[in-house]
Amino acid sequence: MRNYDVAIIGGGVIGCASAYFLAKAGVSVAIIERGQLNAGASGRNAGSLHFQLEHRLIHNETHLKAQLPHLIPLTLAAIEQWNTLEDELSCDIGLSMSGGVMVAETSEQIRLLERKAKLENRYGLAVELLSAEETLARAPYLGETVQAALYCREEGHCNPRLLTPAFARKAEALGADFFTDTAVMGLDKVGAGWNVSSRIRPGEKASERLEIRAEKVLNASGAWAHEIAAMANIHLPIFPVALMMSVTEPVPVFLKHMVQHVGRKLSLKQVEDGNLLIGGGWSARLQQHAGKWISNAPAKLSLDALKSNLGVASEIVPAVNQLHLLRTWTGITGVTADQLPIVGQVDQTPGFYVAAGGSGFTFGPLYARLLSEEILTGLPSEALQPYSPARFGHVNMYMGN
Repeated sequence: MRNYDVAIIGGGVIGCASAYFLAKAGVSVAIIERGQLNAGASGRNAGSLHFQLEHRLIHNETHLKAQLPHLIPLTLAAIEQWNTLEDELSCDIGLSMSGGVMVAETSEQIRLLERKAKLENRYGLAVELLSAEETLARAPYLGETVQAALYCREEGHCNPRLLTPAFARKAEALGADFFTDTAVMGLDKVGAGWNVSSRIRPGEKASERLEIRAEKVLNASGAWAHEIAAMANIHLPIFPVALMMSVTEPVPVFLKHMVQHVGRKLSLKQVEDGNLLIGGGWSARLQQHAGKWISNAPAKLSLDALKSNLGVASEIVPAVNQLHLLRTWTGITGVTADQLPIVGQVDQTPGFYVAAGGSGFTFGPLYARLLSEEILTGLPSEALQPYSPARFGHVNMYMGN
């Protein structure tokens, strides 16, 4: 049996970033990933850095009224971290923070932007409401239906194929051990620590067992965090959601901002090589068998959703209509019942931590840093308190160890 201070389950951005911050502090870390690093949502998203409150949050504003103000200070901390991340990782991660616009096309949508701007500015996120003329002067590539926009100068994007590997390289150089193609099969609380049982290459007849003893466990397995939590006898209300993204042929750079819509599903940005990335939360379809989701099967593309996504993109940025589509792909992420992340220690199982759900790419490095500090000190992070698993403690009244 191998012994570590912390076992991290999940080799995405949160898992690899947590491994880096913990190893940097001198903690012995094992990262267990059932596939390859960055093969899940962390490497299959469109790389958007959403610092404005997103479409999905604004449209749940009534239910999230108490929580949204807490998200903005977290956003400010994330902006500060992203501004120094390439220096921290000592490499190019394809980071661009040249600003973002959230557009509106109707009077009702403009009123929504106005309410959003008041909330964000009140809590310290600097956003600027632009008229139709101001919007088109700043972003002349937008279509004539755009009547207003909310501008945030820090928004942008990062290359998801570069970020997680950069954290992994740093963590490995500091002594973290990575076990890929290794599936966790069981979690047992024994005394003050955990026994983690896994199989290396579990689909092969000659698969090997990996037995790890760790003082603490971090569940960073994304859409499958509920399955790992179940092994620890815990209910975790995280649900898999399949989404799709698309990329166009490269063209000379003309789109300088990340573009979102306050009333329609859209995210659109142009990378340094000239390709446009198109997304915004359009659904794909999870595969099923016998009425259950197949957790390790890729999601299926919906052609109707693809047409709608491209239609919205071409209406808001008409130049999109002239471009050839190169590729569309799907990814599976995890969302919670209230659209907010779950980050922190589960009270019913001391030493069992979780970081999953809710803007895992934009906030993933920050979740990792703050949660690593919590693991190291044993003290709850004040910034993460609104997102603690304790808010779902009622479903675990009879669970735990």
